[in-house]
Amino acid sequence: MKTGFALLLFIFAAGFQSRAQGLQPLWIPDTLSGPVINLSLAASQKQILPGPPTNTLAYNGFPMLGPTLILRRGWQVQTTVQNQLADTSTLHWHGLHVSAHTDGGPHSPILPGQQWNPHFTCLDKASTYWYHPHFHKKTARQTLSGAAGLILVRDGEEGVLPLPRRYGINDFPLIIQSLETDAQNQIKPEGQQDSVVLVNGTFKPYLQVPAGWVRFRVLNASNARNFYLGLQDTLPLFQIGSDGGLLGKPLKMNRIKLSPGERAEIMVDFTGKQDSVFRLLSFGSEIPSGIQGGPTIPVPPGVPSMDSPLNGRDFEILEFRVVAPLSSGTAALPDSLAAQTRIPESEAQRERLIRFSSAVPGSTTGPFLVNDSLFNMERIDFSVPVNSTEIWTLYNQTTVAHPFHLHGFQFYILDRFGAPPPPEESGRKDMVLLTAQEQVRIIARFGNFPDTSMPYMFHCHLLTHEDEGMMGQFVVTPLTFATDKLKAGEPTAFPNPFSDRLYGLKKNRNIKVVNALGQTMPLIWLSADVLDTSSWPPGLYGISGVSGMRIRK
Repeated sequence: MKTGFALLLFIFAAGFQSRAQGLQPLWIPDTLSGPVINLSLAASQKQILPGPPTNTLAYNGFPMLGPTLILRRGWQVQTTVQNQLADTSTLHWHGLHVSAHTDGGPHSPILPGQQWNPHFTCLDKASTYWYHPHFHKKTARQTLSGAAGLILVRDGEEGVLPLPRRYGINDFPLIIQSLETDAQNQIKPEGQQDSVVLVNGTFKPYLQVPAGWVRFRVLNASNARNFYLGLQDTLPLFQIGSDGGLLGKPLKMNRIKLSPGERAEIMVDFTGKQDSVFRLLSFGSEIPSGIQGGPTIPVPPGVPSMDSPLNGRDFEILEFRVVAPLSSGTAALPDSLAAQTRIPESEAQRERLIRFSSAVPGSTTGPFLVNDSLFNMERIDFSVPVNSTEIWTLYNQTTVAHPFHLHGFQFYILDRFGAPPPPEESGRKDMVLLTAQEQVRIIARFGNFPDTSMPYMFHCHLLTHEDEGMMGQFVVTPLTFATDKLKAGEPTAFPNPFSDRLYGLKKNRNIKVVNALGQTMPLIWLSADVLDTSSWPPGLYGISGVSGMRIRK
């Protein structure tokens, strides 16, 4: 009996040692700090898997990804972004509150061999943001090839809290990406059969952490995969921040859920755990059907499979090896973090409906639409008056989940199907996951940066969906613009300019549409909030019953 038990111990130890020997030390990107930031995007290579090296994209001579930018609230930031690729790119400051001209969306292309020089004031709260390309139809290819990096913003409120902030010592970046590679180890950005999980560009990583409180800034930079993060052992995670800032207080969590584009700041107490090993896992077995990362979503015959050995399974993300404690570190997690100033719902001047649908009803593969339209660079979907507060109802009418991202402005989640959001979603957000048939209401204040010529984006952050056209755009207009006269509770009409259909108006309201000659247009309702405008000639139209609204076909 003892011999058999000893043999089992030997086999277990040998298997653990073999697995441990196959792990690689986690690479920690260097930092760039200060109000002057220079980034240069170029082709690179990295040895990720055994065999041929992988062709990658990277900033500043890195093998993959880019430096972690450290900014401080209030800085006047001057940046230079050089494009050394043979392809056009952009650089989007994901989550930062900047002007549309500075935001780095698809309307700000950086041609091969050229540079872009956006300057902005850092207006954001202390949190973890990130940067990545956003050139239309190439966002997935460039981002998943490695063109991404973190942005850490610091401010006085966060600076007085007893939190770890020694970068790479007790404050670590964790950029998680799942990828599909071909037989030659090359990344397939449009692939859905992802089986390679990288952290900071490292395959099968381990990280030495001090025995004490440690902070992790986690980003899901994947195309589609959702992660349900947790420690394999009973050690809890404490979430202290979400997309746009610290939470009101630490939240003890068994799982941290991250959809593509989302971030979370997490604390773990390794006090007294020196020489112990802990494994960070994604618990795919707990992800519901219809959410990428859970059970494989079926596809029609002839469509490339979305199956993956990771789907619906638990798998390791990262191994933590606890070493000696620091001579000085965080003694305890503070009971409270940052003051929460949520926007009162009563402040909203208007509401909008943003609908996700599929071009093929019931399809799990798309193409997917926003308000029944694919993205058009030349079409402004609607205008938002500056200094206004709006409630957007996000309605996912498809059979699969979509992570929604709003450019330029942080929002608060009001409710999911009328129920308050969970505590981890109570803070400032620029991302929210909508499951199939789910309705989520968000509220945002569009307090500055009016510009009628350059739009902001809103879109699904499943990168291939975005590239296929699941995206819209809006402009923030000055107070002299007509639509600033809309009153609280009034509907709006979109897109603007429009084509064969108008959305957002209500059939049961006293709506009248007048052309430039003052003639009343016939209203043919396809549904309670959709007008058939295919018979209307091109021109300018006014809507009585919706104060000041002017739209153009």
